[in-house]
Amino acid sequence: MSTLRDLVEEHTKLSSTDIDHLHRLAGDWQLLSDLSFADLLLWVAVGDGSTMRSFLCVAQVRPTTGPTAYQDDQVGRIIGGAEVAHLVIAHHQGRIWREGDPVWYGETPARHEAIPVRTRDADGEPGEVIAIIGRDTNLSTARTPSQLELNYLTTADDLAQMVADGTFPPARHPGETTSAPRVGDGLIRLAASGRVTYASPNAQSAYRRLGFSSHLVGEDLPALTGRLARDPLDGTDITAKMLSALRGEAPARREMEARGATVLLRALPLMPAGVPIGALVLVRDVTEVRRRDRALVTKDATIREIHHRVKNNLQTVAALLRLQARRVDSAVAKSALEESVRRVASIALVHETLSMTGNGNETVEFDGILDRVATAATEVAATDFTVAIRREGSFGVLVAETATSLVMVLNELLINAVEHGFPARDEDPVDPADLTIPKEAVEPVGEVVVTVQRQRKQLLVTVADNGQGLPEGFVDGRDGRLGLQIVRSLATGELRGTIELRNRDGGGTEAVLTVPLGKPA
Repeated sequence: MSTLRDLVEEHTKLSSTDIDHLHRLAGDWQLLSDLSFADLLLWVAVGDGSTMRSFLCVAQVRPTTGPTAYQDDQVGRIIGGAEVAHLVIAHHQGRIWREGDPVWYGETPARHEAIPVRTRDADGEPGEVIAIIGRDTNLSTARTPSQLELNYLTTADDLAQMVADGTFPPARHPGETTSAPRVGDGLIRLAASGRVTYASPNAQSAYRRLGFSSHLVGEDLPALTGRLARDPLDGTDITAKMLSALRGEAPARREMEARGATVLLRALPLMPAGVPIGALVLVRDVTEVRRRDRALVTKDATIREIHHRVKNNLQTVAALLRLQARRVDSAVAKSALEESVRRVASIALVHETLSMTGNGNETVEFDGILDRVATAATEVAATDFTVAIRREGSFGVLVAETATSLVMVLNELLINAVEHGFPARDEDPVDPADLTIPKEAVEPVGEVVVTVQRQRKQLLVTVADNGQGLPEGFVDGRDGRLGLQIVRSLATGELRGTIELRNRDGGGTEAVLTVPLGKPA
């Protein structure tokens, strides 16, 4: 299905500014649809501009407050002839068309209306008609409207006139949120003086949560809201801010808190034909939503603090192992303890990353973790060669359980690639009397490449070096080395994947690791 912009650009010559206005209208017209109890269809003229006998539907919205007049989607439909007579009149005369008898769509009777859509020029004057809104109401459930429905319809007519004037939707202020209450959440109608002329039951309930127990009708809403929400320590003048919003001079959407309740407000000035007649205020009680938000923030902070403490504890364990390694005389024991230090440190990296992320999803960007592990591997590996480790591709975001096991596997593979691909020689090639000579000045440079391909359901990771290759008699990695036993156990167990070590064509070794994506069971 083509987008609104695609359809308009393909079939019309409207400017980018006009198309942007249609986009803003389509982003805000659910309000008009709900107040009208009607489907809204956005039509643009196509074909010969002199006759204007065909119209293309580029957007549609159905009401949440009443039945739809159309069971099928109308976007992309082109109509002409007698079917578009009301659209032609609204387009040519630039006025709202409401005449005519009901029409039938199958077994559904509907009332047609046509609302011209304009923009405003740089001087604030209304421009040419750029599109038509068809407002089509399903009449199958027609009955005597209630007071609430009458206020809805009256407000809808005011907004429709503002669409024809080019003043709806209003321009958004910088930084203004796009979330807003819906009509059914709560509606308040204000006179030009700011006093309430009508408040829906839901709006009345929202203000009761804020501490106002009387009826809203007749109250000065900006002053009342200021009294309820004013924080003596904050000093914020809610009344002034709300008055500015009602005049369209400040962001229309804002939240206010009082007595532990939180209410989201949207103020919309009503100025049909350019005459300020009052305002529409939509109200939604979001107390429970914000309470859950705060609970999630608290939970997220707690989880991050736990990861921070786990990281600190792991670093303490690594420090203790390092101290123990310095006190043992056996070279084998010292090497084993140093390997344990590296393994613990690699796990600590994951928890450190989790402690610094605020996503609350227990996920980490793995590329940075691998790069730090690779740097550590080149610094601590026992080799006389200068070995460079680089990464090709991106791991992306991984869940914490996968990241913890994967970092240990890759840590072992990188250490093995450096130490066994480029082993230390029996005699130090560097003169002990001249320790300032860098390794790269006397030794060739080795290379280890970590290549990752992220597919839809799995990671394919290859760790390849250009070293001396696997020793003779090496069978499937089962040679008794603890590091490779850890690799195989984690790869096939925790990660539910596969691991294969083999010699590369042209020299060197490569380890191929396949890891299913998703949270391990």
